[in-house]
Amino acid sequence: MILAAGKGERMLPLTRSMPKPLLQAGGKALIEYHIESLSRAGITEIVINTAKFGNKIEAYLGRGDQWRVDIQYSHEGDEPQGTGGGVQKALPLIGKGPFVLINGDVWTDYNFKALIRDYNSLIHLVMVKNPPQHLQGDFCLRHNRVRLTGGDRYTYSGIGVFSSEFFALPDNSMFSFVPELRSAISRDQVSGELYSGQWDDIGTPERLDKLNARL
Repeated sequence: MILAAGKGERMLPLTRSMPKPLLQAGGKALIEYHIESLSRAGITEIVINTAKFGNKIEAYLGRGDQWRVDIQYSHEGDEPQGTGGGVQKALPLIGKGPFVLINGDVWTDYNFKALIRDYNSLIHLVMVKNPPQHLQGDFCLRHNRVRLTGGDRYTYSGIGVFSSEFFALPDNSMFSFVPELRSAISRDQVSGELYSGQWDDIGTPERLDKLNARL
């Protein structure tokens, strides 16, 4: 599942009439890089959640034929339901079992094929070194387990493998899954890895310009 329902407020004015996942860098929409990478990894069933301008995302990507994938959409209306609510709404499309979850506003050369393996955990997170805009990091990583404290702190990349049961929470139409994630970490249910390759959080027009120049 690719999370693509955010409002993109930090990207204004670029997102005044265009959803952030369709903003271009290196001649491609940001979300295209994810779809290409997933297809190369053999992950061909993709769910994308959308909110405002969701019709533009669907019109641009279609059913994914040109990338040899099958795309289904979970439309949330003009008001996004948060990371937790968005995934929960999409569960009927995702089905049971583990699935890859990717933030639509990151760019990376991470090989998604590396995620196709068994994990002794409810959740597996890909962590990266802390970028300049987030030097405090999110969580600690020690012996391939994610911890709240007690080790070097890194940033969650927005790429992970989640068990569907993690989102089987009491119905709550709009919520972030971060509190539940922290709770799972405290119960030692979250594994992790550190990725040292290319990764960018494309959160502002300035960062998009830098990525575009590099590509």
